Amino acid sequence: MPAATYPASSLDQPLATVDPEVARILARERRRLQTQLQLIPSENYASRAVMEATGSVMTDKYAEGYGDKRYYNGCGEVDAVEQLAIARAKKLFGCDHVNVQVYSGAIANTAAYMALIAPGDTILAMDLNHGGHLTHGMSLNYSGITYKAVHYGVEVDTGRLDYGKIAALARQHRPKMLVCGASAYPRTIDFEAFARIAKDVGAFLLADISHIAGLVVTGLHPSPVALADVVMTTTHKTLRGPRSAILMCKQQHAKAIDRAVFPGLQSGPHMHQVAAKAVGLLEASRADFVDYARRVVENSKALAGALIEKGFKLVSGGTDNHLCLVDLTPTGVTGRDAANRLEEAGIVVNKNTVPGETRSPQVTSGIRPAAPAVTSRGMGPAEMEEIAGLVSAAVRGGKGIRAEVHRLRERFPTVAYGFTPEDLAP
Repeated sequence: MPAATYPASSLDQPLATVDPEVARILARERRRLQTQLQLIPSENYASRAVMEATGSVMTDKYAEGYGDKRYYNGCGEVDAVEQLAIARAKKLFGCDHVNVQVYSGAIANTAAYMALIAPGDTILAMDLNHGGHLTHGMSLNYSGITYKAVHYGVEVDTGRLDYGKIAALARQHRPKMLVCGASAYPRTIDFEAFARIAKDVGAFLLADISHIAGLVVTGLHPSPVALADVVMTTTHKTLRGPRSAILMCKQQHAKAIDRAVFPGLQSGPHMHQVAAKAVGLLEASRADFVDYARRVVENSKALAGALIEKGFKLVSGGTDNHLCLVDLTPTGVTGRDAANRLEEAGIVVNKNTVPGETRSPQVTSGIRPAAPAVTSRGMGPAEMEEIAGLVSAAVRGGKGIRAEVHRLRERFPTVAYGFTPEDLAP
């Protein structure tokens, strides 16, 4: 008898055939990433290898549990890739224990709270308007709803943290968890000072290094790993891996952290993310990544200096890391308007609150330009000066800027995503 035949299946058809509408959206996004300058500090260009792993067969596997305690069979290869990611993270960061299953930075911070403190306990963290994060106790976030959040900020006149004032707040409020790390702080964070404060009041210390992880692993920023009870980082941003996160901790907290992630907050891990994290962690361990991180800092400082020369006010007067925080108050232009004008010119930034903010988070008084993505394209200090000039012209309402942006980006086409000559056309 002839072999049974089945109706044609879409399982082996390309995306453009199965869903041309989504394929067109992805093509437009790929073109946008090529034809605009990306200056958002939390964005970067993942490598082709990271993207291959993210879109791999691992997306099909359900793998609840850890190691040899999975709730599903057929987990031999996911065990292998998870152990590889764990080993690479331990080596790269020098940590005792790491959980690579956590889906995102927000979930990771929530897991750290769940593992070590109880609902209603006090957390002391950086204020969102001063450079903190939603998950650092913002009132509408789970962290601010579940825990009593007290916030420290930077000094409005200097834009820098005052560790003496943070210590005084800690002694006053006696938090169970002290959170350090930021999403919009352009200066080096003194993790040793935070560790002393935490020890003084008997608090756990959580270090959120999502933005600076790529600088930490290359020695360009001090590491909190030996000092903090828990360290969280996303795996994109300066680390240039997939959009996800990992949680690191001291060995005595390992069981609590793993239990908080699963079954506390998550079910089956996204194994395609885990595989991509393994690739990204390998890439971050190589010598060329050290050079990349060094150039990010060099470019960030060059961009900051050039913006100052163009008459912009920078919070703290400059930068030590990958980003700048521009206070637009003296210009009379809001952060929202500046970001919109820049996008029209082909430069993508995000509006951002500044210390002493008087406008709403939807309007803001600042923008937060950064160097990671343009550095991935191969740009250097000379190009940062060009970009500062383009930013200045766009924010102040200049015309004809998009053509200049096109000429600049044309010299530095991206190498990721498999761009074709058609993608690079004006």
